[in-house]
Amino acid sequence: MKVGKVPEAVLKRSVLKQIQTDRPEVLLGASVGEDCAAVALQEDEMFVLSTDPITGTAKDIGHLAIQITLNDLASAGAEPIGVMLTFLLPEKLSEAKLRAMMEQAEEAAHAANVQIMGGHTEVTRVVNQPVISVVGVGKAKKGRLISTAGARPGMDVIVTKWIGLEGTSIIAKEKETELLTRYPKALVDEAKAFDRYLSVLPEAATAVKSGVSAMHDVTEGGIFGALWEMAESAGVGLEIDLKKIPIRQETVEVCEFFDVNPYELISSGSMLMAAADGNGLVRALETEGIHAVCIGKVTQGNDRMIVSGEERRFLEPPKTDELYRVV
Repeated sequence: MKVGKVPEAVLKRSVLKQIQTDRPEVLLGASVGEDCAAVALQEDEMFVLSTDPITGTAKDIGHLAIQITLNDLASAGAEPIGVMLTFLLPEKLSEAKLRAMMEQAEEAAHAANVQIMGGHTEVTRVVNQPVISVVGVGKAKKGRLISTAGARPGMDVIVTKWIGLEGTSIIAKEKETELLTRYPKALVDEAKAFDRYLSVLPEAATAVKSGVSAMHDVTEGGIFGALWEMAESAGVGLEIDLKKIPIRQETVEVCEFFDVNPYELISSGSMLMAAADGNGLVRALETEGIHAVCIGKVTQGNDRMIVSGEERRFLEPPKTDELYRVV
């Protein structure tokens, strides 16, 4: 495709035509020439907004673009309503691949009852693979917003599902040939399929009803990065048992193959939470079929400790995600 805005005919047939999901709150949605979207809310509700670029992989980028942003909204206790998408595309990209990305995005949006409300689609020389920037729009009742900064000393720290899910899936898809030289196809296929776990909307909904005080989706920087960000945001310390952090064996094997630290690997699909009654929250999540584990405590002061048996070490600020060492 040529540099610049995609032609109107391409926009209509390969972008706008793929958008099928509608929300009653959306008063003005995606169409040719519209630069904005409009959403109606009730008097006791508030907007919750999130934005994210998807840059780590070109495979399944449409699904990821929607899911990662919806996870951000869910971690604030908000109900996702819609998204706006900005596609920055390389010249070499075909219209068929643009259409496929939009079909992925609509599939993910429809599954979550979220409307693609608008955006921008452009071919540019400044990228060599597709980049999707997403703005998510959600709503929450006044007084019900959950923040990363809600953790307080004495609270339990909970992790849902398993760390490293997104990173494991991306690496397994991008580096399948290399992994098959050591591991059976069944293991690699299961690792690739970890993208089925990427939504945290179910656990967020359960947690909001079950007394959660803070939530943070575990994305770039992995669980160590998320723990640091939650503690820094709340101005608290942590005492975390490394051995209790849940991790799948497939993630261990993939990370070992590429000499990657799984605790610093992008981990969408896992939610970090703080609650006064962590065991009660874990039980509520398990009742809904969501695996969850209490991994430690929020503490007074600023010491953020990772404990493994007799060994104790300080948690460090987030580093560059381990994913970028591989793909």
